[in-house]
Amino acid sequence: MDSAAQWSFPTVMPRLEAQRVYLRALTPADSDDLYAVFSDPRAMRYWSSPPMTDPAQASGYIEQILAWFAGRGGMQWGIASPGDDRVIGTVTLFLFSPEHRRCEVGFILSPDRWGRGLASEAVSRALAWTFDTLGMERVEADVDPRNEPSQRLLERLGFQHEGLMRERWRVAGETQDGLVMGLLRREFTPFAAA
Repeated sequence: MDSAAQWSFPTVMPRLEAQRVYLRALTPADSDDLYAVFSDPRAMRYWSSPPMTDPAQASGYIEQILAWFAGRGGMQWGIASPGDDRVIGTVTLFLFSPEHRRCEVGFILSPDRWGRGLASEAVSRALAWTFDTLGMERVEADVDPRNEPSQRLLERLGFQHEGLMRERWRVAGETQDGLVMGLLRREFTPFAAA
């Protein structure tokens, strides 16, 4: 990628295969699965918004995700299980800056799937695609400093701690800091499932 003009935002969400999960476009049929993840207080503990409280919020969120992609604002995949195609989380790429070859990544996984390396696998696959296909040279993440599991996941993939943004978020009456973590393409360490 020699210039920002050569950067091309996809017109169709790509399906990305990993070893034990895959990333795919979300559809309105995923609203129940998405609601199960985004209404769980454990999953949403360090998110930038409170847990969903009504299943209709998940349907509206999927509509926003699809419109966001159509408007070239960002990409949010569903993390799906190969056996049943159920959505168990999401991986998001956003705040694209083609001229600076960077973007931001976010992720969430259903707590009943934690501790298996599935989020690491999904995020790693999205990062590989981001570097190889989109030509990004830097990916950033904003993590609540108390969210040690997410920090460890990002560190395993090569992310470095770069700075603390104090009192960055106000969620459900609580003030949260933001830890900036950054990954350069040359530092990326793809996840390998055991």
